[in-house]
Amino acid sequence: MHKGIFITGTDTGVGKTFVAIGLLKAMKEMGYNVCPMKPVETGCGTFNGRLVPADALKLVCAIEADEPLKLINPYRFKQPLAPAVAAELEGAVIRKQDIFSVYKQLSKKYDLTIVEGAGGIMVPVYKKYLFLDLIKDLNLPVIIVARPGLGTINHTLLTIEAARNKGLRILGVIFNHSVKIKNDLSVRTNPDVIEKLGGVPLLGIIQYMKDSSGHHVQNVFNSIAEQIIRKL
Repeated sequence: MHKGIFITGTDTGVGKTFVAIGLLKAMKEMGYNVCPMKPVETGCGTFNGRLVPADALKLVCAIEADEPLKLINPYRFKQPLAPAVAAELEGAVIRKQDIFSVYKQLSKKYDLTIVEGAGGIMVPVYKKYLFLDLIKDLNLPVIIVARPGLGTINHTLLTIEAARNKGLRILGVIFNHSVKIKNDLSVRTNPDVIEKLGGVPLLGIIQYMKDSSGHHVQNVFNSIAEQIIRKL
């Protein structure tokens, strides 16, 4: 089994954190010792003068991860921008070696580390170093989270193509209804079109629900997690 998987998205706001949480819970329920990692988070609020990485905290709280937050999330920034831009504006340097070191520590300790990116696969982590490069250097298989509506064919196929050209292994695509939208023809046909044209498995479709903590949603994640484990 790979010691980790990387969750990326076709865009920002597609629900990567929500998907990561669902998979963490499902895999923990299956008996695996799992841990989240959010290498860089931007758009952080402040509390008592300290930056608070909301997504990383959600990941930690979801499974009550017994690791310091600075290990789960080594880099955080205030500006809601690409990490490279936020880091430059805030006078910081993101060192990929630090991210590698953290991942190595976690992968030695846990059966599986679920690493969540920021934005999409082509977002720069620092200078010209993209999340695409980070995934390659970490040697992790990828799960792509996509939105369901019109335009997602283009965004998802471009993400698949970029990952494939870099030599990444794509485990599959998850369609996440992060907001309530009309179930029109594009929503109903996009998953099948992307699966056929992209040549990657459709791992699951997560429908929009007001109460996302319900048993039905977690059952969907359980099914997706079982597929992922079989592929690792």
